[in-house]
Amino acid sequence: MSFETGFMGLTAPWKRSDEWGRLQPIETDLPPGVFMNAIDAAIFELTNTSADQEETATLKDIATLLPQFSKERGSLIPILQEIQTKFSYLSAGAMRLVADHVGLSSSEVYGVASFYNQFRFTPPGRHQIKVCLGTACQVKGGDIILESFERKLSIQAGQTSADREFSIDKVACVGCCALAPVAQVDETIHGHVAPSKVEGLMLGFKLEKDREERERRRDEPDN
Repeated sequence: MSFETGFMGLTAPWKRSDEWGRLQPIETDLPPGVFMNAIDAAIFELTNTSADQEETATLKDIATLLPQFSKERGSLIPILQEIQTKFSYLSAGAMRLVADHVGLSSSEVYGVASFYNQFRFTPPGRHQIKVCLGTACQVKGGDIILESFERKLSIQAGQTSADREFSIDKVACVGCCALAPVAQVDETIHGHVAPSKVEGLMLGFKLEKDREERERRRDEPDN
């Protein structure tokens, strides 16, 4: 689904629905000819595709945050950094709100954000894995450690697992070069990491999850 610009720069929701990919208006409860502003449009798209209440709340928080920044294009990076710091990633809806605030297109905002490694575009997992690829770790096989995590979780660096349990990121340095290769799992630094240690870490998470599931079932009332 996308949004077409209407009168006064406001937007109305559209979707590509025919074999030629032409835009067709989506039926909404809005009166004919009434357009939504960018904030309402972003939230409308979200709640009509995923019903993700957590993300909806995040968009509303971002909408209240934006007036703290000027509408000049020079504010773009500080705004994105603030959103990244508070919410850990930049969603498509968030970038649409930022684009509307600074007078750019969503694609321009994404183009700027994707240039910098500091920004991520998917929500981080419950467990965040950061693999160091600084010079010392690179020489000691950091790329092999990264591949081990990626293969074990079936995701790539910068992605989050479908169950949102794990996310993997590459980092330039964690300041522990003497322990290379290094990986940070949540708040714990692991040094001299080998593929076998990756296996052990993932097994530990599985055993912990199984334990939590057993406890949950034990605490459930009998039918």
